[in-house]
Amino acid sequence: MKATLLLSPPPLLPPKLPILTTVTSLHLTPTLTFPSLRPKLNYVFTPRPDFRVWADDGDADGGGPDDYDMDEEEVEEVDNKKDYDVEYDPLAAAAASAGGGGGDDDIEMVDSKSFVSIQGWDSETIVDYRINEDEFHKISLLDCDFFIRKPPDPDNDVYDFREMYVTPPDTDIYAIPRVLAPIPQKYIRCAKSDYGCYNVTEPPIDAPRDPLYKSEMEISKVFLTKHYRNRRLGDPEFVLDFEEIYVIDSKTKSITRAKVLVTVPGGRNRDRKGDLLVIRDNGNSFKIIHSSQREDPTTVIEREEWIKTRQDMERHLRKLRDFSVSNWF
Repeated sequence: MKATLLLSPPPLLPPKLPILTTVTSLHLTPTLTFPSLRPKLNYVFTPRPDFRVWADDGDADGGGPDDYDMDEEEVEEVDNKKDYDVEYDPLAAAAASAGGGGGDDDIEMVDSKSFVSIQGWDSETIVDYRINEDEFHKISLLDCDFFIRKPPDPDNDVYDFREMYVTPPDTDIYAIPRVLAPIPQKYIRCAKSDYGCYNVTEPPIDAPRDPLYKSEMEISKVFLTKHYRNRRLGDPEFVLDFEEIYVIDSKTKSITRAKVLVTVPGGRNRDRKGDLLVIRDNGNSFKIIHSSQREDPTTVIEREEWIKTRQDMERHLRKLRDFSVSNWF
């Protein structure tokens, strides 16, 4: 069953973030959580909009790029985003006003002595040394563990993509991961979100005192969403930049940048606090819409179920007639 997730900017008060899950035997929506956005005690927060997880209908239609001016501070990131610029809906672009946006708040760089990385679909290169895992963000997925250099920072949300490793789960055989898209050459702040499902084990059970049903979280992908202009979580203007999302895939043991379609007018200079991110097709399709366009999850689920029911009925009726399309449908 196709699943869809919608995300809106984070709350100002630090509530527990919602989790929406998929069960193997039940038709639910995949999990997407933001544990890295839980606030630290060192900051004083003011109310912000809540993170919400919703469902959306159909896939995103393709559109042409939007033209807008960039400030000099933004030009330095053009090389990192080459061939992976955000795609803007032409209808939304027509309503966008021209103008430049501000640059990111840079984070002081610290040289890494052991940087090694590759790009492309080549096989992974195994290194002949061990790393100090305390100096890395450890991201545990179903098929592998991913390590990304962690520069010293009190918020613990700064990532250095110039040095990354991948290992089989809970082992110390380190390899260079596949990098399938240009990655930032400087530090950026990111919010980590898990994408996966719950695997429910039904009877028979292994032991008499085991629970009747067992459920285990299987994380197939992890999304690293950049903080807009690298602002800290406690900043009053904090918001996530849904245009820049890096996807870590458990199956391919790779990292890439998501291609995002923006349907909200305003280009880069829009008010991002109203953005809503729609994720479909098992974490492969990304679209940004305005929060006012979100639909009730029940309505979306009913529509998806009706489409599936029509397809199943059509397959059944096809066996009983000599023409391919039913007049009833």
